[in-house]
Amino acid sequence: MIFPHLANLQFPLKKTYVIYSKSTDFLLCLIINMKISNLGKIDTQKKDLIVFDLDGTLIKTKSPMDSDMSKLFSRLLAIRKVAVIGGGKYQVFQDLFLKRLKCPKLLLKKLFIFPTTSTLFYRFSNGWKKVYSIELSAREKADIRRAFKETFAEVGYRHPQKTYGQIIEDRKSQVTFSALGQEVVKVLGNRGVELKKQWLLRNKDLKMQMTRILQKKLPKLEVRAAGVTSIDVTKKGIDKAYGIGKIQQHLKIPVKRMLFVGDAIFEGGNDYAVVRTGVDYIKVSGPEETKKIIKLFLNR
Repeated sequence: MIFPHLANLQFPLKKTYVIYSKSTDFLLCLIINMKISNLGKIDTQKKDLIVFDLDGTLIKTKSPMDSDMSKLFSRLLAIRKVAVIGGGKYQVFQDLFLKRLKCPKLLLKKLFIFPTTSTLFYRFSNGWKKVYSIELSAREKADIRRAFKETFAEVGYRHPQKTYGQIIEDRKSQVTFSALGQEVVKVLGNRGVELKKQWLLRNKDLKMQMTRILQKKLPKLEVRAAGVTSIDVTKKGIDKAYGIGKIQQHLKIPVKRMLFVGDAIFEGGNDYAVVRTGVDYIKVSGPEETKKIIKLFLNR
């Protein structure tokens, strides 16, 4: 049990808790939207697999994983199996996550990668090997581009004068709109991160409106608000709940033995789909809170 002294306390849903644990001697600040109301019943010993979102959870938006996270993640792999699901394409996982992860190759066999919202699955066996791929057809991708164009016109959205890379990217198994372009953080670094945050502050409601309109125009496909400035479109039924199901199928680990950690577990967010799977989940505000979750497991 994580906090045995809290076992008999009931915690209302959808609240923010700041908890100090003498046993681990660090402040655990969790923004928690748990499917269970008794925080004291979360048992780390009964979680065989930890599933992380990538962007905004393990890394800052479109930014390389930092060295502290790499060290913590490597230590976590020594004691648990870990899966990572994200909207980014496989090359993004390679550049921002896998190439930054410094750990023995033997431990990589306990790591499972699900890019483009789990439409791809890679596992390590003398290198990273693709297990499956679910790609959009040419007709579907054409319909998606037309729907984006119509939606932009309908809401009066104008693209920024300066963008970096593709605004609408074909990721084969997913088509993604990125308001400032796919390469903004790669080109501008931290300034690019700040520009994305500023765009979201100005356009959050508009982004959600565009997501809803796109879903109506593409009823046979799945549309999700993703990342900070992104909207993802995949085949119908492809979301992170689908990913949890694929993890259960391929790794033979039941949902009750998993824990999901993500930053977008809110209605309309691209992590929210995991709620309907019944998996225990923790909502974080970013990588710094994720590090606290990992430390929780390491200090048991």
